[in-house]
Amino acid sequence: MNNIKTQSGKPYPLGSHYDGKGVNFSLFSAHAEKVELCLFNKNGTEEISRILIDGNDNNIWHVYVPGIKPGQIYGYRVYGPYRPEEGYRFNHHKLLFDPYGRKLAGRLIGNKAIFGYNPDSPDKDLSFNDLDSAPYVPKSVVVDGIFDWEGEERPSYGFNESIIYEMHVRGYTRLHPQVPDRCRGKFSGLCVPAVIDYLRELGITAVELLPVHSFLGNRHKKGFFRNNYWGYETASFFAPEQLYLRGDDIDEFKKMVKFFHQNGLEVILDVVYNHTAEGNQLGPTLCYRGIDNLSYYMLNEENKRYYYDSTGCGASFNAENPYVLQLIMDSLRYYAEEMHVDGFRFDLAPTLCRRRTGFSVESGFLYAIRQDPVLKNVKLIAEPWDVGDGGYQLGAFPPGWGEWNDRYRDVVRRFWKGDQYQTAELASRISGSSDIFNYNNRDIWSSVNFVTAHDGFCLNDLVSYNNKHNLANGEDNRDGTNANWSWNSGKEGETEDEEVLTNRRQRARAIMSTLLLSFGTPMVVAGDELLHTQQGNNNPYCQDNVLTWLAWEAVDKNEREFADFVRRLIDLRTRLDVFGKRHFFTGKHGEDGIKDLTWYTENGREFTDADWYDGNRKALSYCAYRDKRFVLCIMNANSFALDWKLPFLGRGLKWELMLDSGERFSTDKKIFSGVRIPVPAWSVLLFEIKK
Repeated sequence: MNNIKTQSGKPYPLGSHYDGKGVNFSLFSAHAEKVELCLFNKNGTEEISRILIDGNDNNIWHVYVPGIKPGQIYGYRVYGPYRPEEGYRFNHHKLLFDPYGRKLAGRLIGNKAIFGYNPDSPDKDLSFNDLDSAPYVPKSVVVDGIFDWEGEERPSYGFNESIIYEMHVRGYTRLHPQVPDRCRGKFSGLCVPAVIDYLRELGITAVELLPVHSFLGNRHKKGFFRNNYWGYETASFFAPEQLYLRGDDIDEFKKMVKFFHQNGLEVILDVVYNHTAEGNQLGPTLCYRGIDNLSYYMLNEENKRYYYDSTGCGASFNAENPYVLQLIMDSLRYYAEEMHVDGFRFDLAPTLCRRRTGFSVESGFLYAIRQDPVLKNVKLIAEPWDVGDGGYQLGAFPPGWGEWNDRYRDVVRRFWKGDQYQTAELASRISGSSDIFNYNNRDIWSSVNFVTAHDGFCLNDLVSYNNKHNLANGEDNRDGTNANWSWNSGKEGETEDEEVLTNRRQRARAIMSTLLLSFGTPMVVAGDELLHTQQGNNNPYCQDNVLTWLAWEAVDKNEREFADFVRRLIDLRTRLDVFGKRHFFTGKHGEDGIKDLTWYTENGREFTDADWYDGNRKALSYCAYRDKRFVLCIMNANSFALDWKLPFLGRGLKWELMLDSGERFSTDKKIFSGVRIPVPAWSVLLFEIKK
């Protein structure tokens, strides 16, 4: 193939594209001096042809190679200056995968050759490494993209109808007894009927998958000794993670999405466009750094040898550069259009919205999203903070975006921990956080409410540990947050003390009830409904083992009962129309003279300023009204029962008990309004009156 004849080709679309006769290759690099396309044998072990790319239009290098077919393995060698102090890190000895490549072959192998510099040199990244990296790095593969969706119809839930379930592809099925061994931990494992039946019965509407873009871990980074099991070290923004493929076919991802859609479930992807697996100046040269370091990354303005980093992961991806922004947008459109994904949750989203290192709601990224005819119609969720200056931007995203609400998380944890001065804050959070999100006609669902997530304590550990226990991570328990707002109920960790276990179950039920009976968009973490434990580890990013895998066969009677309780909660939320609200409460009288939201004390009277400022108050209730129905939710975080007077709404009207988190009352009970009842400690009660 050394004498292969080529044609100039076309600059767009970027990446490799098969037209039935050959493949067009195109690559962006604004500062390269020469680019070579390298073709490999079917195993990717031998370079069989090296083609000089002559075509360069407006920074796009392109060539057309007749006779090439899908399955062809390839990479690039990009020539240019190696002057790190000026931001140039070209090194043609490093084989680079295609930023637009839709499939990767081979894994990253730890070797000195993967670095652009000599790791043994005292000059570190100022030195130059002439070792060939090709045997040690993943390579791109040409794909045809043909797939039969068989008339699949996507579910279409509004945010106000959504219940999101955060899940890790590998951890969810790795130990599932009804998933065949060959499918465990894979996309195909999520297509097993027993798995999908469980999700449907649970009642969730959307699965939010932790990163599935190809990731390479972080063993190559100095000071990191374990792989990033979560997947937050993205390598390719197009290729799905190879570890999750049963065979060698990216259509497995499409089959999973189609199967979810056929069963009425949406698929949301957790995406990491804020940094890459290449890390900082001491990281490997795998793709972006070697193609055009000056363009792809935000560099330190005072010394371009170093990077600007608002992520804590080495180097911020440069979404200010129009070509880099185009890559991000093309990746999103690819997954929305060709992979049929329903939405995205953006990790450290403010990094993508920075202009000259400062967050801006007028950033190119946010503008591009809003005008895009495809992306403006999918679900968009921001993790609204990063670690850079001014990085905490909760409430700053534009209309149409949902945002992870960590203030909701913290106050719910503190309230059910029994802390003082939490009641007023809790009221704001469970009613939709209008103080944060009610501007520019944003809707109440803008607040994505969560108490736990992949990062931090899971629900069981939140009520079982006072302190983090991260020794297994190998960092002397220094990693992970110390602000857990948790309480172990009297004893740390595993115990057989029935009094402690009873308190844990009560508070876990109360916390889950609060989450699913709050206004906004709830997110539940997979495994919380089974009281899965991570043994007090609040940062299990590197634990690809039984600590994070769901132990399906070990679920006991109490855990099954808790899962049934969560299932009933979700069903209750779905059936009660009041939780489908789109707009914020006003507290004002409507056409029928009734307030849409009222807060009551245990005395059956409305809250006064003195009640809100009472730091010892650990109980409250809300009464929401919509479409001739009243819903009353009582929350008691005291360690003792309260004598509670139900609000009087009219002679002869009865409150129907819909939920008792402690299950000490019969839920077919009807009680006259104005009557006093005991509300048990650590409990949530929900009533309804149809007027």
